[in-house]
Amino acid sequence: MGVPPPALVSPPLTRRDSGAAESRPLRVAYVSVSDQMGGSEAMLLQTAAELRRSRPRWSLHLVLPGGGPLADRAAALGMQVTVLPMPSSLTRLGESGLRSMRRGAAGVRLVRAALDLPAYERQLRTVIETVRPDVLHSNGFKAHVLASRARCAGARVLWHVHEYISNRPFTRRLLRHYAGRGATIVANSESVASDVRAVIGTRAHVRVIYNAVDLERFSPSGAVADLDALAGLAPAAAGTLRVGLIATFSKWKGHDTLLRAVAALPPSARIRAYIVGGAVYDTDGSQYSLEELRQIAAAHGVGGRVGFTGFVQEPDQVMRALDVVVHASTTPEPFGLVIAEAMACGRPLVTSATGGAAELVRAGEDALTHRPGDAADLSAAIQALAGDAHLRARLGSVARATALRRFDARRLADEFACAYEPAAGAPMAAHA
Repeated sequence: MGVPPPALVSPPLTRRDSGAAESRPLRVAYVSVSDQMGGSEAMLLQTAAELRRSRPRWSLHLVLPGGGPLADRAAALGMQVTVLPMPSSLTRLGESGLRSMRRGAAGVRLVRAALDLPAYERQLRTVIETVRPDVLHSNGFKAHVLASRARCAGARVLWHVHEYISNRPFTRRLLRHYAGRGATIVANSESVASDVRAVIGTRAHVRVIYNAVDLERFSPSGAVADLDALAGLAPAAAGTLRVGLIATFSKWKGHDTLLRAVAALPPSARIRAYIVGGAVYDTDGSQYSLEELRQIAAAHGVGGRVGFTGFVQEPDQVMRALDVVVHASTTPEPFGLVIAEAMACGRPLVTSATGGAAELVRAGEDALTHRPGDAADLSAAIQALAGDAHLRARLGSVARATALRRFDARRLADEFACAYEPAAGAPMAAHA
């Protein structure tokens, strides 16, 4: 399969001027495997926005596999965006899909991807050589491999790792192989950092930079979404408690757990649940379709108590419309951006506190927690909040204070500048 030529969404960058390395602005090229808006993509945009604000002379370029919402938002920030269409054999290649296939079918999938990879890699290298970045910042496992293979002379690679590696056998082998080419690895939590070190070993230079949120946008005050209208439902009766899970349709995000928890609520409970999000990624076998989730809801007998809004561009408006935000991941959560966003909005939160997510909350103080995948435990926490308005108000107030202290996005520019410094191989002025 041939690879279509890249498309420029915004003008190409000029070559960098020679000059003192200590004072010149940096060129940073981001490579993302998705053009949609999941948590890692939101973090990429947040980082870029803070760098644009505090270091306006830096050049920020983004290479994407398609022209989805990430492309538009990045261009609006002033990033230089190049769309380099990725062959479907690569976009659809994922760990979950390979595991679910028979060995022969998985082998065919891998061969197709291997055949398409060289052409895509050559075009990616051409784009990177045109940009001539100091730092090549990759976002996503496939992006880490591609960036390591396609980097140009003078550029050092920084992997931004948002997920665990050890539970992905195929990915684990690839990243261990290419780790020697990565100058720096940034992990989004101590939990993920420990996982990376366990897989790659002591040769990996790993630093932790927590995700952040825009505390002005994600705040208790502001516009409120009409969830019933978005879900195509009649308005809920007065006094109905609105409980929502905001996530991509990845199967480990706990949609089934929430649906079973709603089914365990007493029929008299005036609670309506909302599932907000969509199947935003291209990999096979890793996520639900909307129809599958509707069927699961119906099978649990809660089809009439659950609304599906689809993907919503303004999650802060959704959170302000919810009385309780649920995080229900069934496996260890690397970070859990929705947790930080809900806390910033002052929402009472019930979270599956495992992995990196356990680092974000203090159980009983700024959130309630439940055992991962335990629908009965989640249902009990929802009922506790439904019956205690004072508890909801207290948790929400303390959660906002925690967010102000820990998740302020303004720190990102300095933290990533420090990460880029060893990756670029030269000292930098604090505010070029």
